[in-house]
Parts: sequence; C-alpha cells; structure tokens
Amino acid sequence: MAAPLGAIAPEVEAALARAKIPREAVALLVLDAEASTAAPRLSHRAQVPMNPASVMKLTTTFAALDLLGPAYAWSTPVYVDGPVRDGTLTGNVYIKGQGDPKLVLEKLWLLMRRLQGLGIKQIAGDIVLDRSAFEVPDADPATFDGEPLRPYNAAPDALLINFKAVVMTFAPDRAGSTAQVQFDPPLAGVQMQTSVPLGSGECGDYRGVLKADFSDAKHIRFAGSYAASCGEKVWPVAYADPRSYGVRAVQGMWLDMGGKLSGTVRYGTVPAALAAGKPALEASSAPLAEIIRDINKYSNNVMAQQVFLTLGRVVPGAWGSNGDGASNESPGATASGMGGASALNAGSFAASRTVMQRWWKERISAEEMPVWDNGSGLSRQERISAQGLARLLQVAWRSPYMSELMGSLPITGVDGTLKRFKSKAVGSAHLKTGTLSNALARAGYVDGASGKRYVLVALINHANANTEAARVVMETLVDWAARDN
Repeated sequence: MAAPLGAIAPEVEAALARAKIPREAVALLVLDAEASTAAPRLSHRAQVPMNPASVMKLTTTFAALDLLGPAYAWSTPVYVDGPVRDGTLTGNVYIKGQGDPKLVLEKLWLLMRRLQGLGIKQIAGDIVLDRSAFEVPDADPATFDGEPLRPYNAAPDALLINFKAVVMTFAPDRAGSTAQVQFDPPLAGVQMQTSVPLGSGECGDYRGVLKADFSDAKHIRFAGSYAASCGEKVWPVAYADPRSYGVRAVQGMWLDMGGKLSGTVRYGTVPAALAAGKPALEASSAPLAEIIRDINKYSNNVMAQQVFLTLGRVVPGAWGSNGDGASNESPGATASGMGGASALNAGSFAASRTVMQRWWKERISAEEMPVWDNGSGLSRQERISAQGLARLLQVAWRSPYMSELMGSLPITGVDGTLKRFKSKAVGSAHLKTGTLSNALARAGYVDGASGKRYVLVALINHANANTEAARVVMETLVDWAARDN
C-alpha cells in the first residue's frame, strides 16, 4: 500500500528503524524539480536547520556559477624584477597567488618551465611567494578531527600548491629486494627515505606495515616494509608543516629542474610599482565549470573553500571602504586576470559570508537564511534546512547553469563519491554526498521511472549517521524516489 502524499514511505521507515535512527534526527524532502508549487511527494522536518556536511558545497558551487559564470578562471601572475643577462636574472621573481583551487604539480612545473623559457636559468635574488590575496589565519590541521595528515584537512591559501600534500609512490624492485619510494614534489630541506625493505605475504594494510614516521617535518622515515604483492601504490599525505610547504615545494621544484638560486624562496608581497605593470607571464586555471566537478564529485574541501573565498574577494559589494557596498573591483579588472593593477581587497571568510547571504536573499529565498562557515561543509557550525537546499536545487534547475551544476554531481553507482552506491537506481540520480561524524546527507536530482525529475534532500544528524545501516536508508530513499510509477 502506497504511503500518503508527503509521508515517509514504509520501506524508508523500516530502514530508519534498522539503523536505530529516530525520525527526530532526520529531515527529508522529495518534490518535483520543475513544479515549484506542487505538493511534495515526501516532506519530513523540511524546515529544520541541520548540519549538511559536504552537501553545503552545493550552495558555494551554484553561487559561484551564478555570480562568476562557468568560464571564470583564476590567474597566477609571475613578475620579474631585474635584467636578464646570459641566463642570470639579477633581481627577484614574484609569484602572486590569487586563489587557484587546482595549482597542482604539473601546473607548477609548467609555470617554472615558462620562466626558464624567458631565458632565466639562474636567479641572483629570491623567489618571493605572495599569498596576500586571502586573509586566512594559520590553522592547526588537527583541530577539526585530530587527523592532521589527511589531505581533506588542508587549509585554503591564496597560493595553494598541490593541496599542500606529499604524494609517495611505492614501486617494488624484486631484484633489489626493496621498494623504491618517489616523493612528489621534491621538498627542499626535507630528507626523504627513498627505499624500504621488500616484504612477502598479502598486501593488506600496507600503510600500517610501512610504519611511517611523519613526526619530524624535515625527515620522512619508514620503520617497516612493503609487500611485493602490493604492486605500485600511491599514498598522498598532508605535509606535516603546511606553513613551509609552498616555500619548500617551489625551491625543490626549481632546483630539480636544473635552475639555480643565489638567494632563498620566501613569503612576501609584490612591490606596488611592479604589480602596477604587466606580469612576465601568467598561469591560468581550468574554468570554474571544470573546477566544480572536482569539488562536488570528489567532495574536495579545500577547493570548495578556495571558491568560497574567491566570492568574497571578487564579487562587487563584498567589502566597500565606507561600508556602502562599493564594488570590490577596480575598473578594468577581469575575472580571469586580476593581477597587480586590480584594487581587490583580500578575500576572507567574513566577506564571503556577506556575499552568500545577500545572494541567497536575492536569488533563493528571503524567508530563511543558512549559516555559512567556510562554504565546504567541513564545519560543525554550518546549517541549512532540507527546504533551503530544495529551493536552491529548483532555482538551479531553471537557471542557465543547470547542466554545469548537474554535471558536477556524483552519479549513483557510476562515479565520484557515489561509485559504490548500492542501489537499484544505478545511473538514475545525480546527488551531492556529505559525511561527518554524526552527519550524513544526500541532495540533488533523481530521475523517476515516469519520466519526471525530482529534487531529493536527505539529512541525518545522529550518532548512528556513519553506519552502513544509515547509508542503506539513503539508498532505500533514492530507490523509492526513482520508482514513482
């Protein structure tokens, strides 16, 4: 027997009971994506603010599409201060970070390759890294959950290089009875153990067997072994001293590429006179439409925070010298090239919250206001209701950027964080996922068997939210939503 319109379906109720999650810990909403005035198929505690975990990324990424446009790109300008003669620059190189969410190793290598293409082989000065585009206090990566080496805890940075991570690749060398260890990027001043003894037996918990010691940021050691049966494995870890990461990575990369440096790599700012001119070269990011695919499909926290901070930095009205909502850009500043000539203020979480609140009121709803912290969902403070998320998804469905947002969401049983989603509705839903201790969430679009498309939002805030039984609740709800005939 079908459940009354708006009521929780019996199979979902049963799944909640098996998970030992009370109805009071859940908010659910399923409604037509297009018919905003139609009665919802399911509505339970839809107006109650909940911790959405990473589902909060939907607000950040859609606001960015709406305010910046899908073609928006970040620029990383490089300035050269001094003459170049016989391959030697007499002066400094300045690299100005402006928030690129994906300045990975390949892009850093290409940037330095282009610098060498200017005829610079030796720098008789310093390489200065300018991080002033964001005002973000240094944070202890262990603060959130006591896992400082997990890459998801990386803090945002105007010059975010490779997510502040060290990528270790282990490759067995049976002839030498060792496993070779490659570190990327090479970090200047850090001693890295380049081989470990080769072990036998099953692969199993190879990370635990390696007995890695990351306690000293200047030494990375292994006291254990690596099983030959593991084959090649890649293990990314957050660098133990994130504050020095950028300096070490840039110096290590420059030297590894054969460059010479008489001075040091240090943090600083581009001199005003130099910044007023044209940079020697600029590295551009992928467009926003591609960036949000990484953010939403793989729930990348620091990339989401980079986008969130960018909103506060470049959207007009985030600041205003007299509090009058004046534009945050100088005349002539462009989305993809906000170099030294721009009078942009530094981005901050406070400025971004102001932008999000104003945008939400004007674009989504004047009746309720979510609570933003850093825009990524990696927060105990962020709150939004199922109704608020559903309204955002309905507005997005009618917007010119619907395809970009939907294309960024994981597909059930196909890719991203939903690749292992155990559902009969494989491929029939595009859903953002969210997981924190005591919080589990899903929000997005479901294709019904009838041909209709639905908005689905499910939020669980409970001690049992991270159990397999709780995930079954989500799978059961998606299956029910898709089976609408």
